[in-house]
Amino acid sequence: MKTMTCKQLWWACDVEFHAETFEQMATLSQEHAKEMMQTDDTDHLHAMSKMKELMKDPEAMWTWMQSKRDLFTSLPNN
Repeated sequence: MKTMTCKQLWWACDVEFHAETFEQMATLSQEHAKEMMQTDDTDHLHAMSKMKELMKDPEAMWTWMQSKRDLFTSLPNN
């Protein structure tokens, strides 16, 4: 089990997620982001705006995703 924050993944807040795999971690953070966007949370809306820009460039998106996967891999198990 590893722990990452929303800020580590999407730049928005210090909420922690706990998961066994990077894919599980991504799913948890996406669910959180959706919830926060429904409340019009400014930090999460800003993060989503940055993500939309990143998604316009598939290579940049892949590089960003790989950096997050590498970060997850480097973290110690809890």
